Amino acid sequence: MRPLPHLPRAVRGALGALVTAFATIAALSTATLPAQADTTVCEQFGSTVVQGRYVVQNNRWGTNEPQCVTATDAGFRVSRADGSVPTNGAPKSYPSLFNGCHYTKCSPGTALPAQLSSISSAPSSISYGYVGDAVYNASYDIWLDPAPRTDGVNRTEIMIWFNKVGPIQPIGTQVGTATVGGRTWQVWSGSNGANDVLSFVAPSAIGSWSFDVMDFVRQAVTRGLAQNNWYLTSVQAGFEPWQNGTGLTVNSFSSTVNAGGGGPGGPGGGTACEVAYTTNVWQGGFTANVTATNTGSAPLDGWRLAFTLPSGQSITSAWNASVSPSSGPVTASGLTHNASISPGGSQTFGFQGTYGGAFAAPGGFSLNGTACTRA
Repeated sequence: MRPLPHLPRAVRGALGALVTAFATIAALSTATLPAQADTTVCEQFGSTVVQGRYVVQNNRWGTNEPQCVTATDAGFRVSRADGSVPTNGAPKSYPSLFNGCHYTKCSPGTALPAQLSSISSAPSSISYGYVGDAVYNASYDIWLDPAPRTDGVNRTEIMIWFNKVGPIQPIGTQVGTATVGGRTWQVWSGSNGANDVLSFVAPSAIGSWSFDVMDFVRQAVTRGLAQNNWYLTSVQAGFEPWQNGTGLTVNSFSSTVNAGGGGPGGPGGGTACEVAYTTNVWQGGFTANVTATNTGSAPLDGWRLAFTLPSGQSITSAWNASVSPSSGPVTASGLTHNASISPGGSQTFGFQGTYGGAFAAPGGFSLNGTACTRA
């Protein structure tokens, strides 16, 4: 992103009222309430909150043409994106959502800004929905600054391009390639006149991924574009459109920042969990039983196990945990009766799902941001 300031009418008797009241209570206790309606934002820098913790922002700054974003339960979609700008310049907007602080607006309950040296891990996951009739990138925007800034322009911007459609390129020039998070990226470096920009471009489109933001932050530190005493101020994800963009979607998004020392290049975030994943598979369907063990020395309160379902798999029901969304990068979290895992203890949950093509297990798991070994 290149940010700019940015009861009925008559009572029919006491008995009738009691009957009505009891019937209403019974209905509420047995029925599932409808999901909250989607919220559409068309104001230039308008925003709303999703999942109770992330800010969705329209963030139209490079054009006067109308643009709207519609916030969903887990993400957002670009519901209108008129007009275009030249592909050899800046994009027209950055419809996105974020964890952290951006131009005086901070997401609910965020742990950001946080000094890099105090962060053990910053796990994030995303699932994108793409369209073919637009010129755009799908990208993360990670902001770093020497001060715990909650407004204005930060010193260094890290962009992660998950997808690139059309004749566009990052700011600066390509300075090589790098392997980050187990993937190979083209690396670009430059300045937009207000801040340094370090960009990582995927050679082919990535639809969904779970990763540690700090892996990319460490790249910025190694390349002299940040220092360990700087601050991570926000983790953002969305799209930079140059032409059109209606229909682009973030299906789901998560971002967490875990403290614990170490920081970039330091020892924090050592493996402290183990996961056993067993399945029963039949044609088109499967069940999975998952046991997460805390192998560390401290209790895990409010545990969250993140993993990515292989393409074609979808969860239809779950037990002993809340698991969402139903496909792509998902997070399982404990319920009231099993929300904590003591040192050496474990919690087990399961789910049923469908699949297409060849069946496969998730490639990896992280428990409260810490990568787990497989049992």
